[in-house]
Amino acid sequence: MITIPLERIRQIEARRDELAAQMSRGDLAADQFVRLSKDYAELEPVAQAASEVRRYRQELDALSYMIEDEEADPELKSMAGEELADLKDKLVAADRRLALALLPKDAADERSAILEIRAGTGGDEAALFAGDLFRMYQRYADDRGWRVEMMSASTAEMGGFKEVVAAITGAGVFARLKFESGVHRVQRVPVTESGGRIHTSAATVAVLPEAEEVDVQIADKDLRIDVYRSSGPGGQSVNTTDSAVRITHLPTGTVVIQQDEKSQHKNKEKAMKVLRARLYEAERERLANERSGARKSMVGSGDRSERIRTYNFPQGRVTDHRINLTLHRLPEILEGGGLEELVSALIAEDEAERLALLSE
Repeated sequence: MITIPLERIRQIEARRDELAAQMSRGDLAADQFVRLSKDYAELEPVAQAASEVRRYRQELDALSYMIEDEEADPELKSMAGEELADLKDKLVAADRRLALALLPKDAADERSAILEIRAGTGGDEAALFAGDLFRMYQRYADDRGWRVEMMSASTAEMGGFKEVVAAITGAGVFARLKFESGVHRVQRVPVTESGGRIHTSAATVAVLPEAEEVDVQIADKDLRIDVYRSSGPGGQSVNTTDSAVRITHLPTGTVVIQQDEKSQHKNKEKAMKVLRARLYEAERERLANERSGARKSMVGSGDRSERIRTYNFPQGRVTDHRINLTLHRLPEILEGGGLEELVSALIAEDEAERLALLSE
């Protein structure tokens, strides 16, 4: 159990009171009030958790004193003993909530996200599975009130996607979807299989925090922008205008192709949005690796080649290999409704890992 020192709790509460006092001054400039309000909003949940811990500790001390007091009324001592066990459980839970509130926040957690899904091994079946995954995330997003905007898609002849990129907009999108990055594997009998044999296919998912221009400085000289005529499925403008855009970021070799819009300007705008997200995530991963050294989180290593989950149709189960969690609810999960249980379990595991590091 992690126990936050009383002095640290007092510091948190004092800082909250100090911010409240500063905000009540009548001579604050507008930008100062906005900054203080933001700081207060971020600190207030932590201060509430700290106050709860302090209150439970005081109550626990009072009950313990009463139980140990030889002159106390026996009936009151009995009642105090009954309350003590319940109060200890409440304190453990409150201590954990406070420790979680004090963990360093991922600055990208509240951001929207770019979702990229690519068919891997398995040909047509992998493309169909990529389509299944996209619909799963789309329905999960709909349930949470997020907006999904298709950025680009390369469809396959049998259905599904060779590659699909979408922007998912809403509060806390990245926080809930960031552990979905990795290789997703499916085991089922493909529609093209006449002998009833089970095949294994895969698709790769990448979830990137959406980046603003201020997050990633991209110099014009570092970009090569090519425009050409759109080809394949993608709208009425195919073979009529040079609207497709390919942007190459020369320092990293990152390439983004966008051709779904009729307008070259819109295609360039979408391509830059994806490019910024990829470069921002690459820098985040570099900094995270520098901070953690050789240590990697079991849940969120960020390794796109890591097999993270298997969807087994014959047994109707989904297994997340990082946390050894198996749910026999495959249809519900692929419909988006059952995905929350997996998401919540991954977030809880990540929190537990970080709490363990905090207590070392």
